[in-house]
Amino acid sequence: MKHITVLGAAIALAGSLVAGSASAADITGAGATFPAPVYQAWAVAYKEKTGTGLNYQSIGSGAGQTQIFNRTVDFGASDAPVATDKLAQQKLLQFPAVIGSVVPIVNLDGIESNKLKLTGPVLADIYLGKIKKWNDKAIADLNPGVSLPDQGIVPTYRSDGSGTTYVFATYLADVSPEWKSKVGAATSVSWPAGAGGKGNEGVAGTVKNTKGAIGYVEYIYASANSLVTVQLQNKAGKFVSPTVPAFQAAAANADWANAKDFAASMINTPGDTTWPITSATFILLPKEPKSAAQAKEVMNFFDWAFKNGDSIAEKLHYIPLPTDVADRVRAAWKSEIVADGKPVWSN
Repeated sequence: MKHITVLGAAIALAGSLVAGSASAADITGAGATFPAPVYQAWAVAYKEKTGTGLNYQSIGSGAGQTQIFNRTVDFGASDAPVATDKLAQQKLLQFPAVIGSVVPIVNLDGIESNKLKLTGPVLADIYLGKIKKWNDKAIADLNPGVSLPDQGIVPTYRSDGSGTTYVFATYLADVSPEWKSKVGAATSVSWPAGAGGKGNEGVAGTVKNTKGAIGYVEYIYASANSLVTVQLQNKAGKFVSPTVPAFQAAAANADWANAKDFAASMINTPGDTTWPITSATFILLPKEPKSAAQAKEVMNFFDWAFKNGDSIAEKLHYIPLPTDVADRVRAAWKSEIVADGKPVWSN
């Protein structure tokens, strides 16, 4: 199977914007593949501007959580928000870094991007193994005039612990009571049907090379590799295509002010134009860091990204944090990251 990645493209984008390239890294992070392209692109630009590098391992949210729990990296990254009690136990601060969206992708002859329409319940039934053929009546009824093949559906999912899976499964649980009761939402679930692939790259590659396949990836992986996306019916009953304005509409409805540990939900939010599978991705930083200097470098990096990284994020189809949310994050750094009884963040 061809290995598909967008990290090279992200780094090239940042290099074209700042005319520089990353070399030795001074900050270490690990975790989610969902935001890896933007972190890598920010790292190139930040290295050029400050001389400080970032080595980010795109190994999945579950593994990223484990690495920061074990304090083997300076920060962890997870698409799935960590529960409040676990954050307290591990003495971690959780904050959002950027907003992205998960999109279904398909490999069907004659089907172009955003021509196929699906609803949440139909998507859940596909992954439950209840809808097995592409010309099933449930799909055909949503797509009059579309020639659907008499072909078996190959549901494809993340085989590794994955925040992308958490986001996707949370959406399926929201739209399907059967999915909620039988499978639920977590970084790893027991998939009733289909085949696994490691990372967003693995799922993208499997779908691209398997006729009849359907999968889910972060939008940049679909966009960068010209994969076929679909329209989804949102909470307002409207069929919408995955576009940056649709992601922005979902982000605009998030209740950041009342979100515990910044875990504001953007899943299936109201609004005629909203994309229903949108989520922030999170950074995990020790509240009592072993090295105050390293913790401050991490905060300096994300502070720079909040101030200067929007254009890079948007070119990669991510949604930057609202300014007021970034300000709340900085306030949390100042009040909660402490070394030797003193705040580490003082900017």
